[in-house]
Amino acid sequence: MKQQQPARAVSSRRGSISAFAVFGLVALHAPNDARAAEAELTGTLLKVSKERVITIGYRDASVPFSYYDANQQPIGYSIDIANLIVERIKTEIKLPDLKVRTIPITSQNRISLLQNGTIDFECTSTTNNAERAQQVSFSNTFFVIGTRLLVRTKSGIKDFADLKDKTVVVGAGTTSEKILRKMNVEKSMNMDVISAKDHTESFLMLSTGRAKAMMMDDALLAGERVKARNPEDYEIVGTPQTYEAYGCMLRKNDAAMKAVMDAAIADAQKSGAAAKLYQRWFQQPIPPKRVNLGLPLSPRMQTLFSHPDDKPTS
Repeated sequence: MKQQQPARAVSSRRGSISAFAVFGLVALHAPNDARAAEAELTGTLLKVSKERVITIGYRDASVPFSYYDANQQPIGYSIDIANLIVERIKTEIKLPDLKVRTIPITSQNRISLLQNGTIDFECTSTTNNAERAQQVSFSNTFFVIGTRLLVRTKSGIKDFADLKDKTVVVGAGTTSEKILRKMNVEKSMNMDVISAKDHTESFLMLSTGRAKAMMMDDALLAGERVKARNPEDYEIVGTPQTYEAYGCMLRKNDAAMKAVMDAAIADAQKSGAAAKLYQRWFQQPIPPKRVNLGLPLSPRMQTLFSHPDDKPTS
């Protein structure tokens, strides 16, 4: 008995050492595995994986793309696209409980807030063009618009040539502003071009008579018109000066993030999910006033849904 007792003690100690060794190996390898998985991520995906939160920029008055509902929460077609992207990112970085933070942006600060890391991406109503592509990257296109005019029905303005010697309002920092100012110089139209801070201010200038016309993307003009007390008092006119592609902005040369965003958008367009979103926001009553923009799906949008791409449109 006395000789067997040490043997049992040794056996017990060996068991303890063995169990401890196994536990130590698990503890040692688990963090390494996590670090290895994280090491495969780059750019924005790595950033949000470490922080466990992703920050999205939104516009507060770009009906029906990105605007506030009755509870001051961002909603719209672009917000739905952003949510599809977030779900794809959660899968990519294996973080189903990833938190989502939203920050309001403007046409003037959207690029700087993206570059300095305040937001991780934005899906609003931002045109993909060569100038911006020098500073940021763009996802696949999620919408195509034409730049036109919103005027009072009895204004007599039917096209851009009728703007000679008139006051026209346009959003500051937009592609429409650059087009209008260039037109003013090249065609000697003597327009008084006013730059407004946002769509709401632009429409206020039009509705109060301070401006005779408002230039902007046609889908956004439709959104402003339906918000008016008497929408029938306004009409969208003019030959589109450009056809522009809306893309979601992300940081420059972030290939991994772009691949995830492109896949989310392309899948939605090819599966029919994007068409359902279009119907929801452009062909049915939308909150908060339950107005209907009544915009049919254009041939350009139909082509985009069949053949997703990230090319600027002119």
